[in-house]
Amino acid sequence: MKLRIRHETAHDYAAPSASTVQLIRLTPRSHAGQRVRFWRIGDGGWPSFEDGFGNWTQFRAVQRPHGRVRVVAEGEVETIDTQGVLRDTRETLPVGAYLRSTERTEPDDPIRALADEIASHSAVELDRLHALMQTVRDRVDWVAGATESTTTAAQALAHGRGVCQDHAQLFCSTARLLGIPARYISGYFWPGEDGRDEPASHAWAEAFVPELGWVGFDAANRQCPTDRYVRVAIGLDSFSAAPVHGVRLGVGSDSLLVTVRVDSEQ
Repeated sequence: MKLRIRHETAHDYAAPSASTVQLIRLTPRSHAGQRVRFWRIGDGGWPSFEDGFGNWTQFRAVQRPHGRVRVVAEGEVETIDTQGVLRDTRETLPVGAYLRSTERTEPDDPIRALADEIASHSAVELDRLHALMQTVRDRVDWVAGATESTTTAAQALAHGRGVCQDHAQLFCSTARLLGIPARYISGYFWPGEDGRDEPASHAWAEAFVPELGWVGFDAANRQCPTDRYVRVAIGLDSFSAAPVHGVRLGVGSDSLLVTVRVDSEQ
């Protein structure tokens, strides 16, 4: 499947900002499940580097008074269905690094109880992960706007509502308690032409299964990733895999508008 993607992020400031610095993780990389046919971000002149997780990252600094910063990423990616199993990815960290908890994935007693419940399902690790994917979705209903970008896995479980970010972080938090390395993935999802109203920008999780390697689990959609998915960035949580993260020097309020379009060519 060929997927055409356009992702625009625009920050507007009520008062001019003196400086804005951004880290941009919007460049997918080719592996056995996807081949990047072409991709461009902005004017192509921003410094680029590979971060510690292996994400291709752009650094942008606007050092003059400005009322808006805008980032546009677009391109085409050819995908195949590998049933969620990753092959030929560039790995910069040992698997065990993804057992580490973060502020956003720190488990509390309810998450520990969830891990105990999943552990009782089966002694087979892959079966546990599939059970976890379904249970996370059962416990956290998809409600747009119910959480914020800084919401933790524990908070999402307590509220019982959230979005794909919350499902992915809760999955990671629980899997790590089970001794299974897990990581957060940001990317894109083509919902198809069946009338489903789902955002094209998406997040899911990957867990390491020794006999298979890294395997994707999308709790929000109750499935392993297919050829409808484009994998972009990885991290320990939503912060370290954020598509655009920045700081600014200025006063006053700001507003954020993100528009993502994914189209398919069979």
